[in-house]
Amino acid sequence: MIPVICLVSLVLVFIKPCFKILKQGGCCSCLCFRIRNIGIMAHIDAGKTTTTERMLYYSGYTRSLGDVDDGDTVTDFMVQERERGITIQSAAVTFDWKDHRINLIDTPGHVDFTLEVERALRVLDGAVAVFDASAGVEAQTLTVWRQADKHHVPRICFLNKMDKPGASLRDSVESIKKKLKANPVIVQMPIGRGKGFTGLVDLITSQRMTWHQSDGDGRVFETKPLDSSDDPEFLRNARDARSNLIEQVADLDDEFAELLLGEFGDNFDAVPPGKLQQAIRRVTLSQKGVPVLCGSALKNKGVQPLLDGVTAYLPAPSERHHDMLRWYNDDLCALAFKVVHNKQRGPLVFVRIYSGTMKTQSAVYNINRNNTERMSRLLVPFADQHVEIPSLMAGNIALAVGLKQTVTGDTIVASKASASAAAHQALGDDKQPADSDEKPRRLILAGVEVPDPVFFCTIEPPTMSKQTDLEHALTCLQREDPSLKVKTDPDSGQTILCGMGELHIEIIHDRIRREYGINTYLGPLQVAYRETVLQPASSTDTLDRTLGDRRHVVTVSLEVSPQEDAVSHVAFGEGVGDQLATEIKDAVQNGIHSAYLQGPLLGFPVQGVSTAVQAVSVQSGTSMAMVSACVSRCMLKAMKQAGGQVLEPLMSLEIAMVESHLSAVLGDLAQRRGSVRDIQSRLDSKVVLASVPLAETMGYSTVLRTLTSGSATFSLQLDSYAAMSTEQQRTLINKMAGLL
Repeated sequence: MIPVICLVSLVLVFIKPCFKILKQGGCCSCLCFRIRNIGIMAHIDAGKTTTTERMLYYSGYTRSLGDVDDGDTVTDFMVQERERGITIQSAAVTFDWKDHRINLIDTPGHVDFTLEVERALRVLDGAVAVFDASAGVEAQTLTVWRQADKHHVPRICFLNKMDKPGASLRDSVESIKKKLKANPVIVQMPIGRGKGFTGLVDLITSQRMTWHQSDGDGRVFETKPLDSSDDPEFLRNARDARSNLIEQVADLDDEFAELLLGEFGDNFDAVPPGKLQQAIRRVTLSQKGVPVLCGSALKNKGVQPLLDGVTAYLPAPSERHHDMLRWYNDDLCALAFKVVHNKQRGPLVFVRIYSGTMKTQSAVYNINRNNTERMSRLLVPFADQHVEIPSLMAGNIALAVGLKQTVTGDTIVASKASASAAAHQALGDDKQPADSDEKPRRLILAGVEVPDPVFFCTIEPPTMSKQTDLEHALTCLQREDPSLKVKTDPDSGQTILCGMGELHIEIIHDRIRREYGINTYLGPLQVAYRETVLQPASSTDTLDRTLGDRRHVVTVSLEVSPQEDAVSHVAFGEGVGDQLATEIKDAVQNGIHSAYLQGPLLGFPVQGVSTAVQAVSVQSGTSMAMVSACVSRCMLKAMKQAGGQVLEPLMSLEIAMVESHLSAVLGDLAQRRGSVRDIQSRLDSKVVLASVPLAETMGYSTVLRTLTSGSATFSLQLDSYAAMSTEQQRTLINKMAGLL
């Protein structure tokens, strides 16, 4: 539980900066410039949550150092997170640091919860990428880095765990260059290695910062300039590193290069720290380079300079360009990026405010849902504790209470008239009626792409009387987590739970038990396969049915054929599309897409199939539903004639272990139909990169712990879908049919 004094301090976050600015004659834009919306992202166990805990402690919003192993961290507040020592859902915290307000989101590192990272990065202005300095770039680091690239998020790198044996600044920077294709800009140099790591050198100011063992919490550290009394070799390395930094920044920033040539020439010692820092900031915001800082969060070293780096290099909300916001001017425009359910308050919607001001007891218009809702309360998030405020300006992240229909990805504006006015400005058409639905929908903020689930299983309540409660729980959990899919089997009527992995489904099951008090039963975990066809095939089908006094007659001819890419296509033959009415064409396409959802072999979705519609004949008076039904039936016949092929998901597997366990791990991979792509040496360990079918990874974590005495770590990520061998496919079909 967070102490009450922390919540009082949280309220002061919003009072203190505003008071200072107003006292100095400042304005809201000045306050906005002092806001930083950042995320902490990394591979699992790189130290994200520990780094966040140290930030909260040094900023004064916690009075003790939280520890992941002790289960008393602020951001990992879920029972499952504290029991497992991992981050499962992203948590937002708000604190201030040297007159800057920092809205921080601690994101998960496990691949099963990658959507949490995706939707956090969608609304953040900057990010801190945390690396294990003894491992460099790891598997999930690549994933979160690509997500940040996708949303054009400027970032800085923090090389954590510099106190570990084998930690290396040089090797970590090389892995960032090679694997992330980034341009690291080293702004700090560690003092000492491994257990001898005592501090760092700020290459911008040429100062050394030393943390003494006597100060256990790291709050106090010694800062002094480099001088001639320092070790000559150390001093030479620091000066060379600063010269390299200046040369690199000059290559990346033209303004700094002109300043360097015009005023300082080769006298790099005379370059003012302020000018160099401004240039590094421009390089970071333009994403031409990423500043690299170092430290050890667990040992309380280097976190305060990291906070300084966040405020110095990462952008303010006003420095991030969102083209569509200019049409809203000063009107409210916000994006709902997450929903959580609170037993007392109901659904709490996380919103990022892009323009205007959000106020309590006000009506807001949801463009995506085309409805108006009343927001009863507005809260500032602090993990699982919240502080109520009357209003919040652009650039901030808040929790809205009362938005019962809003879901992840919805755009919220002041009113429907405001959305229409913005649409009129964007399209230059002042004659469009203010109540038009089409144009406001063009001015919505882009949401997030939800990945397809790869695992599924049945879920059943303990008794039929609990079925309604289970449905309510699943509805709430789906709203919180869009990567969770729930559907009903049309044949058995069972509820199917679809998730991103074993851990994902296990966590959902545990939450249903703990939070909703339902002891559900899970069926065996199954893999989400795909299907395709092997060869071209044509089919013709006629539907002739009389319902009441109305006769429905449809005749369809079409051809299916395999194609290389995973996307399925629909095309109309020459002259066919032009002869059909729009509603008939839509009905035909609906029928084809419905057939793609259920393949001919095992009923899994179909991919990599091209469909060419050759002829469609529809008798007058036939309903469009009958047209779609006839097309679906004809598609199924054609796909059966074309010969079905099951596609299984292949996972990209990365395993890190000591060399003595390498042969045992490789032998186990061979039994799992795994294909080894590469074996790398990473400091004192071996890293195996392999591809393995998802079906063969069931319970792999337990097996790997047994083989390596608990010393190995691994990560899985969906790579692609590949055709199964004839023998494996036959075995799978017999198993699904209950013959095995």
